[in-house]
Amino acid sequence: MKKEQWIKENQKPERKDGNFKTLSEKEIDVVYTPEDIENTSFEDEIGNPGEYPYTRGIHTNMHRGKLWTMRQFAGFGTPEETNKRFKYLLEQGQTGLSTAFDMPTLMGYDSDHVMSEGEVGKEGVAVSSIEDMEILFKDIPLDKVSTSMTINGPACVLLALYVAVAEKQGVDPKQLRGTLQADILKEYIAQKEWLFPPRPSMKVMTDMMEFCKDNLPNFNSISISGYHIREAGSTAVQELAFTLADGFAYVEAGMKVGMDVDDFAPRLSFFFNCHNDFFEEIAKFRAARRIWAKRLKEKYGAKNPKSWMLRFHTQTAGCSLTAQQPENNIVRTAIQALAGVIGGTQSLHTNSMDEALALPTEKSVRIALRTQQIIACETGVTHTADPLGGSYYVEHLTNVMEEEANKYFDKIDDYGGVIPAIEDSFFQKEIMEASYNFQKDVEKNKRLIVGVNCYTEGNEDNTMEILKVDHSFESKQVERLKKFKEIRDNKLVEDVLKEIKDTAEKNQNIMYPILKAVKLNATLGEICDTLKVVYGGYREKAVF
Repeated sequence: MKKEQWIKENQKPERKDGNFKTLSEKEIDVVYTPEDIENTSFEDEIGNPGEYPYTRGIHTNMHRGKLWTMRQFAGFGTPEETNKRFKYLLEQGQTGLSTAFDMPTLMGYDSDHVMSEGEVGKEGVAVSSIEDMEILFKDIPLDKVSTSMTINGPACVLLALYVAVAEKQGVDPKQLRGTLQADILKEYIAQKEWLFPPRPSMKVMTDMMEFCKDNLPNFNSISISGYHIREAGSTAVQELAFTLADGFAYVEAGMKVGMDVDDFAPRLSFFFNCHNDFFEEIAKFRAARRIWAKRLKEKYGAKNPKSWMLRFHTQTAGCSLTAQQPENNIVRTAIQALAGVIGGTQSLHTNSMDEALALPTEKSVRIALRTQQIIACETGVTHTADPLGGSYYVEHLTNVMEEEANKYFDKIDDYGGVIPAIEDSFFQKEIMEASYNFQKDVEKNKRLIVGVNCYTEGNEDNTMEILKVDHSFESKQVERLKKFKEIRDNKLVEDVLKEIKDTAEKNQNIMYPILKAVKLNATLGEICDTLKVVYGGYREKAVF
């Protein structure tokens, strides 16, 4: 019996409170059958795990062979405090590090800058110098642990600091494993933490890509990030399309400066959000792998299969967490994490239940880590690769995600690429509209959020203990930086900053003088200020 006829003959009354759409506003049928994927070629579109186009995963046995890296995002206060949290997480079974930097560091300011006052160490760790970086990774062997760093505008400086500290530990940079977020394009699209205009920022990106290609062969030079696009209010389709469009822009930029695509593409990685719509999120990850593989092979001419493989980190959705009944966030996080694992993630961060209120306490971050460990040890979802592959619904939804993403790629191409689209506020407008529509649906109870617009009993309970960053951390950090600057050779610092400026003006690779500068005790803020003289600042066009 045909699907349409079956539905007609078996139609039953449906719940009046049911909003039978995905979070990307795609209508969901009551049932899916082979008709929904009859034009899908198994060999060309789905295939086997570990084989092109990698829809079902980039490894043949996926998590049956190796579990994902459990990489909890951490950072607050001084480098000493974050070092303690790193060690605590490693003791609890975490298998990789992920570093959160404070707002001054993210914006390229030293802790003693006037713009840093009141923000030092508040939402991440304060790092201004090589001394700070040494303390941050004290007693943590950088040749044994992979490290992710969430840093964007000043990523070139933090990368240099990391390499310099590794060398001080006696570690060959070629042994370093980890990921630099560095994705500056998504800053203009969503997160709004940049130092320079988009075009010179892309020059900095290709400098880092080239530096990593030549010196850090096991380090991911960019983690192309959809996470912040989703947190800004995008749909899953927009997150997928805008993130991959940014990825294509980096590929094109690398090739434009003369690099062979197969020399750098294998070390591009991705960072996705995982929200509440379980099946849509899994379909998003599957579609992302397929789209990337096709583009890299067919459009950019990549010949190395590793260039075709989209490797990604997942973080559960911070924007889905509620301050009301925060214990419910444990459940949300577990469901989202499960989708990330079934979707084939290589690395995972699970949010803590109290993150709608503050940075996580040790107890809440331990529960978040245990959530991953329960999925790994107790659920059985790691026993087979792509367990939902072949589901009529999941395969159909994967196709829909790919089709919708391709429509966005065409729109971006019409602008002339990602940067012209950013400059015309295309992405910003799309996200703003999606976010507005979602909020309207919540306010009209078309989207139900437990504890917010339904099942609100218990909202009056405000007894949860939250982490409070000690105000004294800021004064300790500023005082240490002051002494650091007093005892260094300031003439050497002055000379090496001039070398950075000259290199930037000559359009040469800035990574080498920056690495030299951090070893000579130049600070993050000093290096960023030097580059601003050459590259200028940026203010985006307001969108209303």
